[in-house]
Amino acid sequence: MNDYRKSLDRLSLEFDGEMIGPEDPRFDGARGVWNAMIDRHPALIAQCRHAGDVQAAVKLAAARDLPIAIRGGGHNVAGHGVCDGGVVIDLSLMRAVTVDASAQVAKVQGGALWRDVDAATQKHGLATPGGLISDTGVAGLTLSGGIGWLRAQHGLAIDNLLGADVVTADGRLIHTSADENPELLWALQGGGGNFGVVVQFEFALHPIGPEVMFAAPIYLVEDGPEPIRAWRNFLAKHGDRVASLCEFSTAGGEDFPEEHWGSRVFTLACVYNGDAAEGEALLQPLRELGAMSADFSGRMNYCDVQQLFDTLMPAGDFRCYWKARYLTELTDEMIDLAMANALAAPSDNSLSSLWNFGGATAAVAADATAFGDRSMGWMYSLDSVWTDPGDDAANIAWSRDGWSNYEEFGHHGRAYLNFPGHGEDNAALTRTSFGPNYQRLVEIKTRYDPKNRFRFNQNIAPKA
Repeated sequence: MNDYRKSLDRLSLEFDGEMIGPEDPRFDGARGVWNAMIDRHPALIAQCRHAGDVQAAVKLAAARDLPIAIRGGGHNVAGHGVCDGGVVIDLSLMRAVTVDASAQVAKVQGGALWRDVDAATQKHGLATPGGLISDTGVAGLTLSGGIGWLRAQHGLAIDNLLGADVVTADGRLIHTSADENPELLWALQGGGGNFGVVVQFEFALHPIGPEVMFAAPIYLVEDGPEPIRAWRNFLAKHGDRVASLCEFSTAGGEDFPEEHWGSRVFTLACVYNGDAAEGEALLQPLRELGAMSADFSGRMNYCDVQQLFDTLMPAGDFRCYWKARYLTELTDEMIDLAMANALAAPSDNSLSSLWNFGGATAAVAADATAFGDRSMGWMYSLDSVWTDPGDDAANIAWSRDGWSNYEEFGHHGRAYLNFPGHGEDNAALTRTSFGPNYQRLVEIKTRYDPKNRFRFNQNIAPKA
């Protein structure tokens, strides 16, 4: 303990951030993450202000042979941003975003949230593909792929990652780009937080907004699957400009007719990746597929669209368990099963969704990024959300059973690694999901993190 204290004292001399240990009154607040189920007690939380702080914290962990958890937005459902007994490198004080509008490039610190990026880039009429929840951390979402509303025209978040500054397991700060340490950039494009602490990202930007067309007609599940089948067929023609998901949820509140409160519904949520007026005309048929329970469609500010789903997932209030698998195609049988599963959800707060792919996302070769194969046509996600610990078993079982029961519709057993449950399937799913890219990732992991210091993630183990 005295040696550990001396290590902390040395760290304090070269550390400008905040060091928070178990004895600190701030500790319980600092160790909490977005999912209320996660309750872990690290040895130290290092809230960093700059790359030098991150380097110092990594060196301390190495000196004490402690594992490292990396916290960006703290939004990972498995709670990978916090650990028991290790060092948490907390980047939440590092949220700066700088935009070079002429070059259409944004530099984003590792603790930034997507709302930070959207606010900064939209001042210039620009954006880069992010997530669907604005308080999601940029780092976590990006490093495992990053599926958002702009995927039809501009691909995943990783497809727009031009470079990064990374603190490696030995405490070095290095830059990676297409010209400098390109193997590391390739690994960051889908390989997760396995290779170091990304203290700054560089993203390509694209002209977007400020107004975009968002369509959200809402239909009752009890009225049948025909609107979903029509939506599927519509996207087969327009998936190169329309990013969409069919989200199953429970109606409630003043936006719905009172007679529908408590009913299961599905929303055909779409963002047109182009001119808002053009999108409004194109998406109109999705609002004419039958009697709607409600319709939230309209031209909206891009930043508002990016925050529409925030209220479904407030930080720290809900217990959560998510799983997702890629689908080769969306058959009528899969649609029927998804509808039946939505009706069986034990919590009214739970969601499940069918996501489309295609366009720019599908155009990327399997070996071009660590993410791998892009030939999946769809994804099915099951997002259990509830509040009572006594309901844990039932809600986790709903997500796991739905995920397992539909394996026959899956795409080579692959899963979206940002929705990993609580990480219990990581070893098998990580290898399967990366496919032929896995061995190349092992080589890069062995080079940059041979002792697996960064292992709280969808872990790629280095060679022994």
